[in-house]
Amino acid sequence: MKINDIIPKDFSAIRNIFSSLHSRNYRIYFIGQGASLIGTWIQNIALSWLIYRLTGSVFLLGLIGFTSQIPTFILSPFTGVVTDRYDRLRIMKATQIVYLLHALTMALLVLFNVIMVWHIIALSILFGIVTAFDAPARQSLVIDLIDDPKDLGNAIALNSAIFNGARLIGPAIAGVVIALVGEGICFLLNALSFGAVIFALMQIRIPFRPSTIHASNFKKSFSEGFHYTFQSMPIRTLILMLAVLSMVGLSYIVLLPAYAKENMHGGSETLGYLMSAMGAGALMGALYMAARKTVLGLARIIAGSVILMGCSLALAALSGRMYFSVIVLFFAGLTMVLSLSSINTMLQTISDEDKRGRVMSFYAMALMGTTPIGNLIAGSIASGIGLTPTLLLSAAITVAAGIWFGINRKSMRRYVRPIYVSKGILPALPEDVT
Repeated sequence: MKINDIIPKDFSAIRNIFSSLHSRNYRIYFIGQGASLIGTWIQNIALSWLIYRLTGSVFLLGLIGFTSQIPTFILSPFTGVVTDRYDRLRIMKATQIVYLLHALTMALLVLFNVIMVWHIIALSILFGIVTAFDAPARQSLVIDLIDDPKDLGNAIALNSAIFNGARLIGPAIAGVVIALVGEGICFLLNALSFGAVIFALMQIRIPFRPSTIHASNFKKSFSEGFHYTFQSMPIRTLILMLAVLSMVGLSYIVLLPAYAKENMHGGSETLGYLMSAMGAGALMGALYMAARKTVLGLARIIAGSVILMGCSLALAALSGRMYFSVIVLFFAGLTMVLSLSSINTMLQTISDEDKRGRVMSFYAMALMGTTPIGNLIAGSIASGIGLTPTLLLSAAITVAAGIWFGINRKSMRRYVRPIYVSKGILPALPEDVT
């Protein structure tokens, strides 16, 4: 085989990773989000470390995670109707401004040394309320930003890439900044970073999309979205898988500050290394998903990656060495993104356009709304029986969930296949479409 036969193919694969960036609106959004998400991860680490420094309580780590995300669980089904009714871009502009004010408030409270636990809880509730509006708007806006609908999967994967690239960079920066000048500067950096995404959103131009939902039909629209989501076997299965994964499989993240201190006998720098290792794996998974050219095979990826995630958590629980924990958390991050990105892509692909906002509100509810419940449970169990048994329990349930999804994968085929055909994804589908 000649080398010229190989090189074009390789360059084509590389170009495919960034195909959605050919769309002007998405390219602007991608750059703005990249800067903002680094600030977000800096704040996430600072917040976790601040809570643990002030209280030394793993229960409060879980409680703050609960209060910051439980509003999403309660409000997302309703904010999904708002997303389908109103301009998604305007909703995102408003939420980013509130996020900026939230981070600035946290920065001032910490820098003036007047921060108290009740301040954190109250601001976490506000954060959750804003997220309930932001999440479905953000998720359903992606398809409006790309010129070619075939780039949807790539755009979602690149979203994961910048999120997890920030997860790789942000914690490392946070660990150094906390050690040098404290948590307050981390919150200030996050407040400043929101300027980038707000500026980017101001540059985006999307053609007017008239709403098909009238104000007098809010209750009907909510009911329609609920029945559409949970009467569809593939959508229902994906949402349930995501809910279990978020409640159990991802609950270990909120315990990482305690894990870094108690199991690894380290400080904020150790937490930064562990989070960065998970971010590196997640970034690798996102780039793999971005390079995929088809939605076929995603359900197989979900089943396999969830099982492997559970195995990674079990190994992390039993680890007593830093280097080994870094390795297994790398794989935990890798499998996390493979599963989450695949679920997101499948949901947006098989959902009807006029119901996508409501479907993605249930996605947000399952992803971020059930996480606080899992955080609270994980914090409570860890405070009672310890970190290692808690992580092992989460690992076992995660593996079982992956096996359950794998069993149901074949049943999903006959529902997904006609949807793919009707959307013109393939003129003729092979026998195994999921």
